[in-house]
Amino acid sequence: MKASLLLLLSALPTISAFAPQTFGGGVAVSSTALRAAPSDDSAAAAASATTTTGGGRRDFVSSIAAFGAAAAVLGVNPNVASASGGATAGKYTTIPIAKRRYYGRVQQAVHEFLLMAPEVIAGDMSASYIQYFFDPEGIVVVQAKKKDVNGQCTKKDGDCRGREIRDSRYNDMKASMYLLGNAFRINQTKAPDNLPTVQAAKAFFKEMDAMEKSVRTKKPKAQDRVAQGHYLAALDILDKYLDLVELPPTNSGHYDKEFDTLVGESARLT
Repeated sequence: MKASLLLLLSALPTISAFAPQTFGGGVAVSSTALRAAPSDDSAAAAASATTTTGGGRRDFVSSIAAFGAAAAVLGVNPNVASASGGATAGKYTTIPIAKRRYYGRVQQAVHEFLLMAPEVIAGDMSASYIQYFFDPEGIVVVQAKKKDVNGQCTKKDGDCRGREIRDSRYNDMKASMYLLGNAFRINQTKAPDNLPTVQAAKAFFKEMDAMEKSVRTKKPKAQDRVAQGHYLAALDILDKYLDLVELPPTNSGHYDKEFDTLVGESARLT
């Protein structure tokens, strides 16, 4: 799909200014070994040391601050990120845990990103798949939960149905890509912005944010060459990100199917 998309888009005369200079072929999945969580003994020792030095309170405050900063940078609803089991729930998230949490969401987002390709080639930003991808009411990111107590509704209005949280597939893609990328680290001292995975994710967001501005208007253009250029650049960056987080490239055929976005039981690809 990627090869045909590049061929068709390259024929558009005004896109070259936005397209990357070179395009690679399929990227092999990285063979980086999974890093396991610390042992119970080492964790207990660390907890004891933290208690005696008074560092526990500082770690807690730092975790809360880091979570808020990440949500502010991405421009997403903090409730959505935390409801998904965010990476800041503990001191850090190991790679296997991050894969179980975010692999499904990232892969489904890539699937829907690629579904836009034929409509992007046509150039009509009002097309259904494109509009759906950026629709803030497009998907349910948190299911509604009943608010009854032991099966009895205690609310005065008698409505204990709860409310679901909805957002666009693109915003959910931003949150899950960032949180997954932030887990691919060798220590906790390196700032997220210095991680290659986060840098690739943010480069992708930059191109797609620009495309979103062209799409989320009252009258999207019928032949928007600028938006096409941003999509093409984002496609190339996405392959770099997928390689860094040990996922197959976009032209592998892996994303031709839909994916379960719930937290998985295994960190392995299925």
